[in-house]
Amino acid sequence: MGLFDQIVSAIDNPALQANTGQLGNILNTVQQLSQQQGMNNSSTEAAMSLLGNHVRSALKSQSADQAQALVNQYSGTSANGAAVNALFSDGQQQQIAQEIAQRTGLNSSVIQGLLPVLVPIVLNLLHSGSSQANPQQGSNPVLNQFLDSDGDGDVDVADALRLAGNFLGQR
Repeated sequence: MGLFDQIVSAIDNPALQANTGQLGNILNTVQQLSQQQGMNNSSTEAAMSLLGNHVRSALKSQSADQAQALVNQYSGTSANGAAVNALFSDGQQQQIAQEIAQRTGLNSSVIQGLLPVLVPIVLNLLHSGSSQANPQQGSNPVLNQFLDSDGDGDVDVADALRLAGNFLGQR
């Protein structure tokens, strides 16, 4: 089951955080940022895909409980520099910005300025699988799929956002 399938399953499960409003807010925030920066869909998808890969690597270096705690603490749709600093060193942030800039054509300093918004958005997508009753405990199927313990690679954030847009009729 892919990442988006896990998100839809979480939406259908009232015991989990996911809902269509949350998904819509995530998509709207990404679309607004893209428009503000003059990014086309392919640049936005490339940026989110690359960033998702880096977030996955950072979360995989944590224990499952630590990864869930980071998701719970830093998920959102507004800027939060602490979220970026919790996952990446300054050097890593520069590397990520340069990598995304090479793929999208945007200035790396612009990308680095967007990281405090984009990282919480990725974490918010992962937060959708958290328990309603006690987000600190229990299995988060969306986060587990994102971390892709079986290694099949079917966890691209950009694909999940595109499918979510189709699901909500927004693209």
